[in-house]
Amino acid sequence: MKVATKENLRVLSAGEASGASTGGKVTGRIAENEAGRALVCFEGVSKTYDGLTAVVDKLDLVVREGEFLSLLGPSGSGKTTTLMMLAGFEEPTSGEITLAGKGLTRVPPHRRDIGMVFQDYALFPHMTVAENLAYPLKLRGRSRPEIKTRVEQALDMVNLKGFGERRPSALSGGQKQRIAVARALIFEPRLILMDEPLGALDRQLREQLQVEIKQLHRRLGVTILYVTHDQAEALTLSDRVALFHQGRIEQLGPPRALYEMPETAFVAEFLGDNNLIPAKVLASDAEVCKLELRSGHVMSGRPASGLKPGDPALISVRPEVIRVCAAAEPGALPAEIVEVFYTGDQLRLRCKAFGMDNVLVKVSSGSRGSNVDVGDKITLAIGDDAVRPLPDRPSQG
Repeated sequence: MKVATKENLRVLSAGEASGASTGGKVTGRIAENEAGRALVCFEGVSKTYDGLTAVVDKLDLVVREGEFLSLLGPSGSGKTTTLMMLAGFEEPTSGEITLAGKGLTRVPPHRRDIGMVFQDYALFPHMTVAENLAYPLKLRGRSRPEIKTRVEQALDMVNLKGFGERRPSALSGGQKQRIAVARALIFEPRLILMDEPLGALDRQLREQLQVEIKQLHRRLGVTILYVTHDQAEALTLSDRVALFHQGRIEQLGPPRALYEMPETAFVAEFLGDNNLIPAKVLASDAEVCKLELRSGHVMSGRPASGLKPGDPALISVRPEVIRVCAAAEPGALPAEIVEVFYTGDQLRLRCKAFGMDNVLVKVSSGSRGSNVDVGDKITLAIGDDAVRPLPDRPSQG
């Protein structure tokens, strides 16, 4: 199997990557019979450095063949330690990590069939770009003609054809990261690990490389485990996101599910802007949850498992789903504008509303509701589907 180029892009199947026969050519991002297949499994994995505090606490996680899974969370939440244990640079205190069904405990990092991309690029400064790309192939005993061909193909794949004789010091940050990605892919690993790979780049270049990384993933079908603290980056790139908090996964699922249906207050607050409004449950069934606000107003929301009448709750409402509306509209609630921030495409309004002093509302600059100012009395409306009741208690993470 050849390294993918722009002209000849192929999909890595599990059988090809392990040297076994697949019994037929694989097409598309991932073969239908491979979809959902487990490639990496963490089973009860914990890591502690002092014997008291668990940096990673009883982690159970499955990474599927061909998916892009991001480990997201604040600093110290355990996401990077999880990645380093999989790479072999850290050893679990307890539990087991497997790759394609095989335990990794006694397998050294260079024999795990894993490619790595770091934030600081980790390119050898004394080598040319071509020599950096050739290095993992030389370690694996590939022939000179094969190495030369694969290096040329890898440069073409990341749009840096003709850069082979340059030194890393002659490259921009974005070019260095492209070379780092190409080096991780060139020996056709089962898995690519990326640890904050775009963290050192400016916003415009970071967004450009996000697109390029996602395109490579789609074309090659390789499995990627990606560590980031950038919420927008995780939502943009990922098939699924594992949001870490205090060494555990707070919530795992597709980006849209985490953003629109957070299961805890931590998830709601960590992912994007959010309003958490205190309330009391009046009634809850399979159809709707009715809640009383501190202001005495009643709001309806999505069904909420685990909440029963009389329970305290927090209502999660994204600021972009709150509308400035006419006072006569059913369900409209009074508000007063405290601050207005103009950001070009939208206005960010801080309001007194729903029994709170700091409700955030986002209004498109071109909408009818944008003609407002500090001190204005307005009315706001929220659709029932946008109201997410949550338990008013700490998460178990």
